[in-house]
Amino acid sequence: MTKTAVHVTTSEQWKSVLDVWFEQGFAWPAGDKENSARIFENGGRFLFLDDYITYSMSNPDSKPFIEFSEFMAQQKEDNKMSMVYEVSQSVFDELQRIKAHEGMSLIGAITLNAQYVKSIEIGNKAILRYLADDPAIEFKVKETLYRLSRIDGAGDKVYMNFTSSGNPDWAMSKDVAFTAPLEEIKKWQTPAWEIEKVDD
Repeated sequence: MTKTAVHVTTSEQWKSVLDVWFEQGFAWPAGDKENSARIFENGGRFLFLDDYITYSMSNPDSKPFIEFSEFMAQQKEDNKMSMVYEVSQSVFDELQRIKAHEGMSLIGAITLNAQYVKSIEIGNKAILRYLADDPAIEFKVKETLYRLSRIDGAGDKVYMNFTSSGNPDWAMSKDVAFTAPLEEIKKWQTPAWEIEKVDD
């Protein structure tokens, strides 16, 4: 049975619905996550979500559907209800370990790790709700960022950044370095620059 059926009337609405579902981890039957605007241009007006995304030009079998505005209102409500916090891989792993509380009660695991929990810059209340399996609180690993560095003629380490006009430049401080996910950083790497991971 279809979980969600959405009727769209513009290519922007088509793209918006797909973007939401792609972000939630869904894809087309073949596993791809393309907006496939040509399907809309060829008459696709209904998007269906079950285990994967499908479409139709009409509403087959008169499945109950919602209009785009209702779909977006639902997304806004869902986003209000849940809070997602991004943390480093090491913090995420440690939270999972505490949450598992193997060999002791959850209260015992939290008490034993109270200083660590207190040191995380999210706020104790959200962390405690997460550890207690509150579905409105989610933690996920933030995307790993990288930067480019090199040793200059004076033997100092410098970092790649950009001028205000968008041209590549360098700076002495890593705090102003250009940071991005690995694929983007690789686009700017030359033999002079080394890729390094940004510290958590």
